[in-house]
Amino acid sequence: MIFATEADYQFFRDALVEAASKHGLQIHAYVWMTNHIHILATPLFENSISKVFQSVGRKYVQYFNRTYQRSGTLWEGRYRATVVNSEQYLLKVMRYIELNPVRANMSQHPVEYPWSSYAYNAQGARV
Repeated sequence: MIFATEADYQFFRDALVEAASKHGLQIHAYVWMTNHIHILATPLFENSISKVFQSVGRKYVQYFNRTYQRSGTLWEGRYRATVVNSEQYLLKVMRYIELNPVRANMSQHPVEYPWSSYAYNAQGARV
C-alpha cells in the first residue's frame, strides 16, 4: 500500500505539483490508487521525468516511513514510461488511466473517485 489516508494523497499531490513545476513536467491525466499510480505527462526537458520521480519518490517515501513508523522502500521498482505518439493513443491512455478506479470497483463512476484527473478533464472541475 502506498496511500493509507487522505493526508497521504494530499502530501503526494503537493510533492508532485512542486516537482513537476520545478523540473518541467506537464501532467495531462493521473490516477493515484492505493497501491499504484498512473500519470500521463509531457516532459519539457530530457530529464524532466526522472528528476520529478526522483524528487517525489524521495520526499514521499520519507514522509510515509516517518508517518507509519516503518523503513525501507515503498515502490516495487523503477517507474516505467511509454511514448504516446498519436492523438488517438493519447485519448485511449487517458481513458485507461481515469477509468482505473471503476475497473478496480473503487467507484461506480470515475467522477466519484477524488484522486484522478477525470473531474478536471471531463467536467472542468478545479483541481
